[in-house]
Amino acid sequence: MGLLASKKIQLQIALCIWILTSSCTKDSAMTTPEIPEPGEDIVFLPLVIHVVHSGEPLGTGPNLSLERIVRQIEILNEDFRRKEGSRGHNNDPDGGDTKIEFVLAKQTPEGKPTNGVNRIDTTQIKTRELGYNQTHYAQYAYWNPSQYINIWTTPLPESTECMVLGNATGPKTDLPGTEHLALPGPNDAEGILVNWIHFGESNIDCHARYGRTLTHEMGHYLGLLHTWGAKDCALNDYCDDTPAVDREVFGREAFKGCNGETVMIGNYMNYTHDDVMNIFTHDQIARMHYVLKNHTGRNALTRSIALKNP
Repeated sequence: MGLLASKKIQLQIALCIWILTSSCTKDSAMTTPEIPEPGEDIVFLPLVIHVVHSGEPLGTGPNLSLERIVRQIEILNEDFRRKEGSRGHNNDPDGGDTKIEFVLAKQTPEGKPTNGVNRIDTTQIKTRELGYNQTHYAQYAYWNPSQYINIWTTPLPESTECMVLGNATGPKTDLPGTEHLALPGPNDAEGILVNWIHFGESNIDCHARYGRTLTHEMGHYLGLLHTWGAKDCALNDYCDDTPAVDREVFGREAFKGCNGETVMIGNYMNYTHDDVMNIFTHDQIARMHYVLKNHTGRNALTRSIALKNP
């Protein structure tokens, strides 16, 4: 073998070694994590909005317009990200950015393109009466809850305005207080119900008209309790930075809770008015991150196929 050929082979070997070591270095600038780390990275979670209606024209009554749905998701993200210039912003030192964002699903379970809105005409489907719960509405549509957060807008009569807002199932974890969430049984569906009247912004004559019902229920879906928990001053919501209170918090005026401490009237996990809600605390955020890390189904959402185009 000639000297020139030998040097050429040595150069090729050196180049291969450089490529291998460069591409496998853990701290390489070219390496990005494929799995987001809740609490460190921004975590994206996919939503499917099942718009349940009774044959009304698009944009009429329970058959909500796409614009109203999109605006509701914007509000949800403003609240969870503490977006400056929005109703979800606050300057409270106990408040924070959850680093959780919500995205309308980009593909169906069958791999077809979608805008994340699934409209169901109840007049075309026969179901059993199972009560006002997720399992009943899952008869109309239910996408894999490990890949989608199922949200049903329910076609309740207008007489339910300001009376029925929403509810959510919670995740079963080893966090204290989990037993106070609405945990689904083995054969139950999971997800969020929101009365269509309280989905998104509107001009209804009710305190719940700025889209905070979904923010509140999403808090439950990710493991948060009401600020009063089980109405015990010592063991309320297991978040030390939410002032302890042993009764439900309504309205828009703060009052003294446990130990004479003023309640956090603006917390999303109260029953307070939409126009004063604007804060998740650091401990509440940590609790949601714990759920996203440790609950199998919630963690799977962070890697869902629904976040990607088909």
